[in-house]
Amino acid sequence: MTRLGVGAARQLGVPAHGYAHLLGTAPEHLEDDLCRIPAATVIRIAELSTVQASWSELAVVLAQHSDIGALGVWDYLITSAPTPLEGLRDAAAYFAAVADTDAESMRITEDGEQITISHVNQADLSHEAACAIRAYALGLYTRRAGEAAQRRLIPVRVTLEAEAPRRYDALADLYGTRSIDFEAPDSSITFLTRDLKTPAPHNQPGLSAVLRRHAEQTLAAAFPLRDWLDLFRTALTSVHAEAAAPTLSTIARRMAVSPRTLQRRLDEHGTTWSHETEAVRRAHITGLLHNTDLSVDAIAARSGYADARALRRAVHRWYGTTPAALRHLGPEAPGAREHTPRRGSPARPPQ
Repeated sequence: MTRLGVGAARQLGVPAHGYAHLLGTAPEHLEDDLCRIPAATVIRIAELSTVQASWSELAVVLAQHSDIGALGVWDYLITSAPTPLEGLRDAAAYFAAVADTDAESMRITEDGEQITISHVNQADLSHEAACAIRAYALGLYTRRAGEAAQRRLIPVRVTLEAEAPRRYDALADLYGTRSIDFEAPDSSITFLTRDLKTPAPHNQPGLSAVLRRHAEQTLAAAFPLRDWLDLFRTALTSVHAEAAAPTLSTIARRMAVSPRTLQRRLDEHGTTWSHETEAVRRAHITGLLHNTDLSVDAIAARSGYADARALRRAVHRWYGTTPAALRHLGPEAPGAREHTPRRGSPARPPQ
């Protein structure tokens, strides 16, 4: 999806400097289907694109970039199944192959003579961008189902969670119908059951099972791309395990940058060296209290504190209680699991 988004952005004239720095847009990541690019990248590209064009234009341009094979094995799960419906069900089951399933999902509902495919987008993105992605997704499902059936399938109706544009001829061409209900409560496309259950003319027995196994193996081997702050925190945690009091210069050497550059990058990510080291130390100490029988003096020595008194002051500052009480309450104590700031949330400590 990121690959398609970048192609559409280029076609619409979105300045590259607006998205070239985003995680996952480097060529080596865009061309590697094992890279799981965060939804935030796709969202930002869509938002930049809807500054240049309307949501309906973006939906159509994305569809133009979606020739079969553009979405890898996911495309062939649909077009190689015994029926278009079976292919769409496989596509829904392996939706993670093309999108972040925490942000988007594909749902299929069968109701007698009709089958409805819905696209649900729960990501935090602008209204225009959300409309574009939903409209595009419905067009994609229509196109792939038709490619599976080897003929154009005309939907019974289309519903979109968007205001009607002044002209929607391009959307009508995308769906094959002008029967589009705008400002609907959901985004969906409905077909006659008989159209989606008709055997695909070029189905090869057993191929769907092979493709499902391939999709499973691809997802199992996939890895999430991590940003600079993730890499810094990994390095800091690793060095902390080797030395109770890691220094900024030590981490800078580990990450092959100068101490000044390291501090600048932390500032760019909205955090500080002292805040990050305290977060790692807090996680380490809390883990020792919950998972070992070490005395407070021993934990203080392992954590770089001068003595048990300094450790007690730190625990009280973090949790408002004593090390003994925190150990007694266990890992389910309020706040006991919140050792580091969640990515995407403000990382600076309160002033």
